[in-house]
Amino acid sequence: MESPNGFYWSSRSFFVFLLLAGALLGVSALLSFFWGRFEVPPKALLLALVKDQEPTLHTIAKLRLVRTLLAASVGAALALSGAIFQALLRNPLAEPYTLGVATGAAFGATLAIFFGVSAGLILPLFALAGAALTLLVVVYLSRTEEGAFRPATLILAGLVVSSFLSAGISLLKSLADESVSAIVFWLLGSFSGRGPLELSFFWFYAWPLFFLAWHFRRELDLLSLGDVEALELGVAVRRVRALLTLSACLAAAVCVAVSGVIGFIGLIVPHLVRLTCGARHQFLLPLSALLGAALLVFSDLGARLLLPTGEELPVGVITALLGAPFFAWLLKRKKREIEWLP
Repeated sequence: MESPNGFYWSSRSFFVFLLLAGALLGVSALLSFFWGRFEVPPKALLLALVKDQEPTLHTIAKLRLVRTLLAASVGAALALSGAIFQALLRNPLAEPYTLGVATGAAFGATLAIFFGVSAGLILPLFALAGAALTLLVVVYLSRTEEGAFRPATLILAGLVVSSFLSAGISLLKSLADESVSAIVFWLLGSFSGRGPLELSFFWFYAWPLFFLAWHFRRELDLLSLGDVEALELGVAVRRVRALLTLSACLAAAVCVAVSGVIGFIGLIVPHLVRLTCGARHQFLLPLSALLGAALLVFSDLGARLLLPTGEELPVGVITALLGAPFFAWLLKRKKREIEWLP
């Protein structure tokens, strides 16, 4: 079995890559759990997680475990969303935030912080509502008279709506006084202060992405060739495209709702997998999910530990520092392909 980049796949080679990606995620998760600002012996931390005898250690262990699980979950969802959007839009530079959903979620969260109603799940719900309204507007603007959607039209509508909402966020930041720092820090992405409530909220809304992405892995292969080819091969293009677009947008919105805007994971991870392992979604999806999870856990660990003063960097800064050079290289490498995209 040959992948589009010439790599010869077998079940054994895929299993080896899957084990390596899983091992990388395991190492990142262990480092994230055992390594932090407070030096705690690993054995004591594990015992504190199981037995609630020392309240302080138990709290540290619980927070680190939840934070690691949430970072891994968000990383996997962003990577899967990126792989789906790149196939559906047939655009090598597409990512989970292409349709403006992230900006809509950010605008909703900014409203919650601005009006001082960001406690508990109120902020994530505001963000989710902002993302849903943004998606409705983008779909309305991009829909043709026949009810169809073209990739270029969706991208342009997303850019227009995103630009408008970005202006709204800037306006709210300029009007905010005491809450402006909270808005800016949240917009840059962070897992600080997140707990089991945010983790449960994420999985309640994000699970359809993981199920639908794997269920329609063959259809994604065909849709990446074009709608006409997919129709000829028996794919219900409109239904499958709508389901996958909605699930990917919902997952991206939930990611923004619980962690703020974290860029580049959905862009660079699917491309790294394609460059090394090919473009078949049967292999691309699970490897992207594992690598996305590992990369975001490592980025979050760096955000917690890089500053010697003990202060925490926004994790979006770390992913941008990693992703921007890759994006520039990808833009240069793919320029000829981008010019003829519909």
